[in-house]
Amino acid sequence: MIKVLIIFTLLFLTLNARENPFFPLEGEKDIVLTTNEDTSKAPLKKVSISVPNQARILQKVTIEYKNLDGSIERKSISLDNSIDWHLPIFISQDSLQTENKTKSEAEKKSKVEPVINKKPEIKIAKPIKTQAVCNDNVILEYLSILVSGKTLKLSTKHEAIRNFLLADPHRIVIDFNSDAEVKNYVRKDIDSIFKEIRVGNHDKFYRVVVELDGHYKYSFRKISEGYLIELK
Repeated sequence: MIKVLIIFTLLFLTLNARENPFFPLEGEKDIVLTTNEDTSKAPLKKVSISVPNQARILQKVTIEYKNLDGSIERKSISLDNSIDWHLPIFISQDSLQTENKTKSEAEKKSKVEPVINKKPEIKIAKPIKTQAVCNDNVILEYLSILVSGKTLKLSTKHEAIRNFLLADPHRIVIDFNSDAEVKNYVRKDIDSIFKEIRVGNHDKFYRVVVELDGHYKYSFRKISEGYLIELK
């Protein structure tokens, strides 16, 4: 009986069991874990994201994705590019479009056009049409307003007393010295960066209020015709 107990004791000591049999051994760490979760999702084609109106520089793009084993990881790419907050940022994945582009480029390279003797032709260059950047031009008796892109030109003989920026909504205020009474004026254009321009009469000065479509920094400087506002 004692011999039997000793044999069972030796067999028990030689057993090697893991604390948790559901996790792999150290040598099996390279084996990808799988999950029964349904990973069938609609393929990514194109998505867009809009940035707030104070955004100016795109510094980093981070993508969060799920692996086969259900774990979550992130991958980032560092950037340092200026952006226009009016335009959305797109993320797309289209293998068919990439393959077609590669094939078309290869076909163009493989084609050899025959050389045909032709008489030299004299071509007259036509002027290239460019889209005008001038959005509006307003001429008043005491003030001329010219909008061009992100610049606003105020042509006047009156001296600017002060200029400052107000928020909610974002607007630039300029006061001009004038003893004469001027007519009030309002100009609205919701599609322009300068959404609204208002001119109002005050005691010994008139005020120009320029309402913007978002958050901007601006520079205000004197020029020969008057003053120039540039948005940044």
